[in-house]
Amino acid sequence: MIRRGTATDGLGILRFKNGFQIKISNLFAGLGLAMAAVLLAVYSLQIGLTKTGISDFLAIFVGAELSDAKVYALIDVRLPRILVGFMVGWAVALSGAVLQSLARNPLADPGLFGFSQGSMIMIMLLLIVVPLAPKSLVALAAVAGGLCVAGLLLWLVGGGRSSGLAIVLMGIAVETVLSSFGTLLILYLPPETSLALSEWLAGSLFQANWSLIAAFLPLHGHLVSGILIAGRLLPAYDLGNEMAMALGEPVARSQPLLLLFAVVLSAAAVTAVGPLMFLGILAPHIAAFLSPATGRARLVLSGLTGGILVVAADTLTRGVAVGLPMPLGLSLTIIGVPLFIIALRLQALRKFQSH
Repeated sequence: MIRRGTATDGLGILRFKNGFQIKISNLFAGLGLAMAAVLLAVYSLQIGLTKTGISDFLAIFVGAELSDAKVYALIDVRLPRILVGFMVGWAVALSGAVLQSLARNPLADPGLFGFSQGSMIMIMLLLIVVPLAPKSLVALAAVAGGLCVAGLLLWLVGGGRSSGLAIVLMGIAVETVLSSFGTLLILYLPPETSLALSEWLAGSLFQANWSLIAAFLPLHGHLVSGILIAGRLLPAYDLGNEMAMALGEPVARSQPLLLLFAVVLSAAAVTAVGPLMFLGILAPHIAAFLSPATGRARLVLSGLTGGILVVAADTLTRGVAVGLPMPLGLSLTIIGVPLFIIALRLQALRKFQSH
C-alpha cells in the first residue's frame, strides 16, 4: 500500500507499507534521468565511422541480415562502450557522493582523498613489473592501492573518531605525494612504457569489451546492496560525526565501511577505464541541482547522472573527434564542467530570488 504525504520541507512524498519513503520530485527526477540514459544510448549506437542506426540494432535480434561490419560496430564496439561507460560513471559518482557526506565537504571525491592515485600507482607498478598482467590482477592491484591509502588516512587522522575535515586535509596531502610519485614514474620510465601509461591515465573506453563487462557486472550488482546500506547511514553523517554518534551511529565501525565502499567503487572504475578526475564532484552536484535529495535517493540520482555524463563524453569523442584519440577525461571535462557551472549559477540565482 502506498500513501501520499508531505515531507518536513513541504514537498510531496510517497510512503510505502514497509516504511520506505521517497519524495515525488526525486522519483520523477530518477525516471527522467533513466529515460535520458536510454535515449542517449540509442543515439550513441549511431555514432561512429560505420553508419548504423537503432533499426540495424533491432534487426540483429529478429534475425535480419546485416553486414559483418555493422554487426561488429554495434555488438562488439559501441554497445560494450555504452554499458562500461554507464557502469563506470555510476561507480565514480556513487563514490563521490559517499565521500562528500562522510567528509561533509562538497568538493570531496576519490581523487581528493587520494584513492584514485593509490589505485593508479599500484597499477602502474604492476604494469612495469608484469606488462601483460591479466585484468583480474590489475583489479586486485587497484583495490589494494586504494585500500592502502584509506587505511593510511584512517591511521593518520585517528581512525573512525576523526572529523571529515581532518580526513579531507590529510587526503589532500597524501594525494599530492602520490601524484608527484606518479609523475616521476612517467618521466623516468622508458619512453614506450611512459607513453602507454600516459594514454591509460588520460582515460579511455577503447578497451571496453564483453569480458570487461562480465568482470565489472558482479560488482555493479552489489552496488544495489551497497546503496541500501550506505544510503541509510549517510543522512546521519551529513549532520556531522558528533551528531551521528548522538543518534546512535557506531561511527568507529561504520566510517571505515563507508570508506571501503567508496574505495572499491573508485578502484573498479580506475581499472576499467583509467582515472576520471572531477566526475565524483560533478555528478552529485548536477544531480542535486536537478532534484535535491538525501540518503538512497541522492546516491541513485548521482549514479544515474554519472553514467549519463560518461556515455555522453564517449559519444562526443566518437562523434566530434572521429579518428582522433581524444581522451575520455578531456571530453568529460568539455561536457561536464559547463553543466556544472550552469547548475551552480542557476542554484545561486534560485537562492537569491527565494530571499
